Amino acid sequence: MAFASFDNRSAGAPMAEINMVPLIDVMLVLLVIFIVTAPLLTQAVKLELPKASSRPNVTPSEKVEFAIDAGGGLFWNGEPVERAEAARRFGVESQKQPQPEVHLKADQNVPYRVVAQTLADASKAGLTKVGFISEPETP
Repeated sequence: MAFASFDNRSAGAPMAEINMVPLIDVMLVLLVIFIVTAPLLTQAVKLELPKASSRPNVTPSEKVEFAIDAGGGLFWNGEPVERAEAARRFGVESQKQPQPEVHLKADQNVPYRVVAQTLADASKAGLTKVGFISEPETP
């Protein structure tokens, strides 16, 4: 790859080779710039995470299984009850120390009104630990 030659015949002909050195230099400079600036672009958020113990949760042994079937029927630990009786039992359970957990199982076809009435009765009685039980979806 000579720029000057003593041959007069090919002196005026265009050069058929591409000079790759400037292209490689530019590429290496860009590579160095990216290597230097890439760590500066990551933004870290400083957090103080809470400390947690690894001891298992001890669940209270007392719980109330409350179920509502598709027709709106109420069941207290598998025993059919009326709404007034369920409200009375909620009041009795709220007086216990510690309060038992209420596990509410409602059929997916039950009207929301029945579930809302049950939650309102439990809330009026003073129960604070009410949980909804559902089945996990199968993939």
